[in-house]
Amino acid sequence: MSEAVVQRLREHFGEKILESSSFRGDEEVTVDKASYAEVIRFLRDDPETAMDLFGDLTAVDWPEREGPRFDVVVFLRSIEKRHRIRVRVRVADGESVPTLTDIYAGANWAERECFDMFGIRFDGHPDLRRILLYDEFEGHPLRKDYPIDRAQPLVEYREVSDIEKLPPFGIEQGQPFARVDWEARLAGRNKQVSPSLGVHQGQRRMLSDSEIARAERERLKRETPAADAEGSSDGAK
Repeated sequence: MSEAVVQRLREHFGEKILESSSFRGDEEVTVDKASYAEVIRFLRDDPETAMDLFGDLTAVDWPEREGPRFDVVVFLRSIEKRHRIRVRVRVADGESVPTLTDIYAGANWAERECFDMFGIRFDGHPDLRRILLYDEFEGHPLRKDYPIDRAQPLVEYREVSDIEKLPPFGIEQGQPFARVDWEARLAGRNKQVSPSLGVHQGQRRMLSDSEIARAERERLKRETPAADAEGSSDGAK
């Protein structure tokens, strides 16, 4: 089924499709860098391809390859048509490619991760900054020439209140971490999913490990007498 997508691209873009390959049903095309965003938009909007699901975006480092060093790889899928495709574009070290955030909103964090790990820039990205590492980190650790024993600069401890926006939140959505209401969470009264995510309200910090442990001990202490009493009642019967 996905072979038809490749054929459709070749019909529409001709020589701008530089290469194509197939392996066990996985279809892949390499596109001209100048046509990269245009091809992605076509795959989304063309009724025959209808790639309505952005899967992921990453990069591959080929430091010894002649020509552009990196491949930026985009994974797309059509839920309606039930086909998928990978799109590659070659990018030289120091070059940039257009952002896909105006085509797929999900590309936002994926492009930030690619920038963080490989140093590839995406023109037009609304908030291109590190997402996994801190700002002072030197280098990009998924490059194959990154030294694994490289020392990184130590940074001063910063209070959460000193940080305007915390990763991974963007400029508009960013907010400092908030205190997790573990009592309400353990009682099932809220839907907070993780202390590492920005939660709905509360103090501007996370619970420490000791506070989490204390809350858990108190919960178990409250539940244990009830469990013991129930067990004694069953034994008496």
